[in-house]
Amino acid sequence: MSENLLEIDGLSVSYRTPQGPIDAVRDVSLTVAPGETVAIVGESGSGKSTTVHAVIRLLPGAAAISDGAVRFEGRDLVTASAAALRAVRGGRIGFVPQDPTVSLNPVVRIGAQVAEVLRVHGRADRRTAAIEAVAALERAGLPDAHLRAQQYPHELSGGMRQRVLIAIAIIADPPLIIADEPTSALDVTVQRQILDHLDALKRERGTSLLLITHDLGVAADRADRIIVMSQGGIVEQGTPAQVLLDPQHPYTRQLIAAAPSLNARQALPAVVTAPAVAASAGAPAVLEVDGLVKEFALPGGGGVQRAVDGVGFRIQRGRTLALVGESGSGKTTTARLALRLADPTAGRVLFHGDDVTRLGGSALRTLRRRIQLVQHNPYAALNPRLNVEALITDPLVALRLGSRAQRRARAAELVDLVALPAGTLHRKPAELSGGQRQRVAIARALAIEPELLVLDEPVSALDVSIQHQILTLLADIQREFGLSYLFISHDLAVVRQIAHTVGVMQRGRLVEIGDVDDVFERPASDYTRALLDAIPGRAVLHP
Repeated sequence: MSENLLEIDGLSVSYRTPQGPIDAVRDVSLTVAPGETVAIVGESGSGKSTTVHAVIRLLPGAAAISDGAVRFEGRDLVTASAAALRAVRGGRIGFVPQDPTVSLNPVVRIGAQVAEVLRVHGRADRRTAAIEAVAALERAGLPDAHLRAQQYPHELSGGMRQRVLIAIAIIADPPLIIADEPTSALDVTVQRQILDHLDALKRERGTSLLLITHDLGVAADRADRIIVMSQGGIVEQGTPAQVLLDPQHPYTRQLIAAAPSLNARQALPAVVTAPAVAASAGAPAVLEVDGLVKEFALPGGGGVQRAVDGVGFRIQRGRTLALVGESGSGKTTTARLALRLADPTAGRVLFHGDDVTRLGGSALRTLRRRIQLVQHNPYAALNPRLNVEALITDPLVALRLGSRAQRRARAAELVDLVALPAGTLHRKPAELSGGQRQRVAIARALAIEPELLVLDEPVSALDVSIQHQILTLLADIQREFGLSYLFISHDLAVVRQIAHTVGVMQRGRLVEIGDVDDVFERPASDYTRALLDAIPGRAVLHP
C-alpha cells in the first residue's frame, strides 16, 4: 500500500464549450503524505482550483476528467460511486471553498450549517452537534462564536464568513483538508491564527493539507512543498527554499517578483515616489471625515454595537489613504459611510468641503458620479445575467452619458486597460475566473471617470501577478488624472505598495494614522506592531 494519503496520477480535465473541448488541466501528478502540507500556486486560470475540485469530484457539469487517477487512502475517487464520495466528502476530506458568499446557505443559521457535517455523517445528535459547532467556530477564530452561531451569513463580514467555511471543514477532524484560498479574505492576524490551527492539526493528528493560494508568502511559511502551475500543467515543484530562493522556471521567477508579501519593503515607484499631485499639509481635502460614529442594534434587544467610533481623516487630491485592521474593525463600515451607502449615527463626511451626510435627491445622485466603489467580492458585485460590456457601460447608461457607440468604445478601452482580452466583452461573469471578475469591477468603477475611488479589498481575490498589474494600473491612473483613493485592505504588504498614508483601525477606532513609511518602520501602537509581525513570507526569505 502507498505511503501517501493522496496520489494524483496523470490527471487531465477538459471543459466542453461551443467551440470544442478546452484542456484546463493536463497530465498533473502530485502526492500528499500524511501530515504534509502541499501548496499549489499559480495565476488565476492556471488550473489549480480545477485540480482540487477534481479530487472530490465537484467539477461543474461542463467539465470532465478525461484521463488519470485520484487515489485517496488507496481508493480511486475518479471511479468511486456517489455513495462512496458522500462518505469521503466532509468526513474524510474537508473542503474550504474560495467564496463564502455562494457557499453558505443564506436562510440557515451559521451554527446549523456547521453542525450539519456531523449530523450527515452520523457522528452527533442535534444537541451535541450544536455544541460541537460552536467549538469549531471558536477554533476557526470567530469571535463570540456562541452569538455568531445564531446569526445568518448576511450578518457577518466577509472574513467572518470565511472562518465559518473553515469551521465546516475542520469540525469532523478529517485526515485531509483541501483549502482553496482559505485565507484570502482574512486579515493577517486571523490568517496566522487559522494557519497556526491547521499546523496544530498536522502535529497532533497527522492531518494533511492541500493548500491552493495565490499568496506566495503563505506558501513560503506554511508548506512543506510548493507546486507551481501554469496553463494547466506543473512547471516547478520543491521545498519552499528550493522554489523561492532558487527558482528554475521563468514563470516562477515572475511570480516571486510580483508577490507583495515577499517584497513588502519595496514600494511601487509610480505610487509613492511620484504622486500625481504634490501634497502639502494645507492642501484642500477631496474627502474629509470628522468624528464619524456608526452604531448598530444587537439582536434580541441586547443594546447597540459601536462599529465606528470617532473616526477622522482627510484625503487630498492624487493621494491614497489606506485603512487596515482585522475583520470587524470597522474599515468597510467607514467606507460605506463615506460613500453615503449608510447614514452615520454622528459625525460628518465632507466631499470638497460639502457635508454629504445632508445631501439628497439630485445632489446625492451627482455625488454618485464623483465617487465610485470597487467591492471586495467580485462574485456578488456583478449581475450574472449581463455580459461584460453591459456591466461596464451600466453606469454610463444610468447617468445617460454618451451614445451607444461611445459606450461600446469606452468599454473596449477599459477592458484593455485592466488587462483583459477583447473577447471578454461578450462573456458573462460565470465564464470568468475570480480575478477576471474583479478586473471587470474595477473597469466599471472607472467608466464615468470619478474623482475618488473607494476600493474595498480590490485585489484580495487576485493572484500575485495580476495584483501587481492592478496596483500598477491604479498608480498610473492616479499619476495621470490625480485620482484619490480610499483603499480598504487587510493585506499590509499590498498597503505598503499602494498607499501614501495608512490608518490602523481596531474595534471601530483609529488607533494610529500617519505616513506609510513611518507607520511601517516606526509603529506607535502595539496593535500595529502585531499586524506587521503577522505578514507572511519572512520564514524563508528573511530567516
